Amino acid sequence: MQDSFDLAKTFEQYPNHRREDLIPLLQSVQDARGYLSEDIISAVGNYLGISINKIYGVATFYDNFRFGPVGRYHIRVCHGTACHVGRAETLIRELEKLLKIANGETDKEGLFSLEVVSCLGACGLSPLIEVNQAYYSHMNPEKLRELLESFREEENIQS
Repeated sequence: MQDSFDLAKTFEQYPNHRREDLIPLLQSVQDARGYLSEDIISAVGNYLGISINKIYGVATFYDNFRFGPVGRYHIRVCHGTACHVGRAETLIRELEKLLKIANGETDKEGLFSLEVVSCLGACGLSPLIEVNQAYYSHMNPEKLRELLESFREEENIQS
């Protein structure tokens, strides 16, 4: 996520204003900005000549698009079949308790955000969480607490 996000520069990467550019354009914006705001979705709609409703329809269909800022440590918990059987629900409850946030929320400090996803595609590693695109496999509540503590130590924050 960058503070000096320039939407015009992103648009320059898609000079043909084609409807087929919608998903790659949204991905580029999210990669640069961290999430898709209402203003950005409106600007993308104007640029591509697509209604805001259609853009929201596409963006909400895919799990990877976000509509609000995420924490410095964005935690994604896999809730696919293998992880569900591997007790992912226990990890979700533990994260909600420890971080005092629910699925889709970011803590007040902007340090942690939580997202439960349908599958991360690594069933042999279940239960699995992803933090900032790094996988942590065979998780349990104890390993989860240790992981969160290591992130807090990196930030010099006491739990």
